Amino acid sequence: MRIDVRGRMDRLALMAPSIAQCALAAALAWLVAKDVLGHPRPFFAPIAVVICIGVGLGARLRRVAELVVGVGLGVGVGDLLVSQIGSGPWQIALVVALAMVVAVLLDSGSLIVTQAASSAVLVATLLPPSGTGGLDRMVDALLGGVLGIAAVALMPASTTGIAHRHAAAALEALAAALHDTAEAVEKSDPELAAAALEEARGTQKTIEQFAEALQTSREIITISPLLRGRRRELLLRYETAATPVDHALRNARVLARRALVALDQGAPVPSWLPGALRDLSAAVVLLRDELPSRHEPERARAAILAVAAAQAGVGEGFAAGVLVAQLRSITVDLLQATGVSREDAVAALPPLAD
Repeated sequence: MRIDVRGRMDRLALMAPSIAQCALAAALAWLVAKDVLGHPRPFFAPIAVVICIGVGLGARLRRVAELVVGVGLGVGVGDLLVSQIGSGPWQIALVVALAMVVAVLLDSGSLIVTQAASSAVLVATLLPPSGTGGLDRMVDALLGGVLGIAAVALMPASTTGIAHRHAAAALEALAAALHDTAEAVEKSDPELAAAALEEARGTQKTIEQFAEALQTSREIITISPLLRGRRRELLLRYETAATPVDHALRNARVLARRALVALDQGAPVPSWLPGALRDLSAAVVLLRDELPSRHEPERARAAILAVAAAQAGVGEGFAAGVLVAQLRSITVDLLQATGVSREDAVAALPPLAD
């Protein structure tokens, strides 16, 4: 089993700001809850920080709200029941079940349900109910969430770095799908086409992660007063590209599937198609490299326009027509990803012969 050391180190470098935010804010939350608020064991405060910030992607503000509500439900149900029925195996089962039922009825968020259950378990096993214990734990959760948001605002991660890492993965998957399909068509090899199709089918996860990265980046910019102006403009470029790149990947999967069908049937394919696919693949790599720059992706746009202009007719047969139609759709998608309007992108394609 090979370990991608470089990839993991790159991921560590990208996640380093979140790790620093978690570590510092967790320590601060413990100190404030213990020494300022006087809570003897405020473990919910640092836990809330870690859940709020995390090292992944997602909606932080929603996580804070779900955490506080979940802790409140779990502690409330636990305190109420354990004070009446005591602690033991069947009591734990009842407390956890009731806390989760109430959480599910109130909200569908998984974090609320999980926190309600875990808080109820803690109350039923380790933390005997007390007069103010439930309220203190809710305050600890809220304190940790607020400090987590403050850490994100005052020590913000690179929003463009987060967006670019996942955009690059999506564009590299698209470039690979186009290149592999071109090779399969050029060599008239159905096995290569099948492999290209299989690889293309596994690309949907990259698009989902790209969308999550954009959501996280938008949230960081909203929270942090330190990120304004140019950062927002650069993120807008990724937002412009997101949907067209998604469409291009979907069309690339259809292209690979139709190429496999055409090769299996021995249907004729336009001779210029493999070269156009390779050129388009290279243009996608250019787009990946130009997105994080402060200038418009003019080189990528020019390369895609060159592919559009060089498309030389449909060719013979239904299979050829479908392949060319998919290529034209991907070309339009990629022009839109560079910031061209759909009308101008369609106009850049040569008209099809009758």
